[in-house]
Amino acid sequence: MQATAYTYDPETRAGSVLLDDGTPLPFDAAAFDAGGLRLLRPGQRVRIRTEGSGDGRRVVFVTLQTFPDPGA
Repeated sequence: MQATAYTYDPETRAGSVLLDDGTPLPFDAAAFDAGGLRLLRPGQRVRIRTEGSGDGRRVVFVTLQTFPDPGA
């Protein structure tokens, strides 16, 4: 799934993405670390993997759109 980086805090390695329909989804340090990134800038297109649904939906993997998702 693709999204756009919305916020990112380099100290906590957490932030949020916007889905293509405008829905924000937060991600934690574990999701950021799983993608192998060192930095993320707002506006970058990203590839994400999510788990759950509804209010329990969460991002478990985030990386740049051009990087592969080894879990896909």
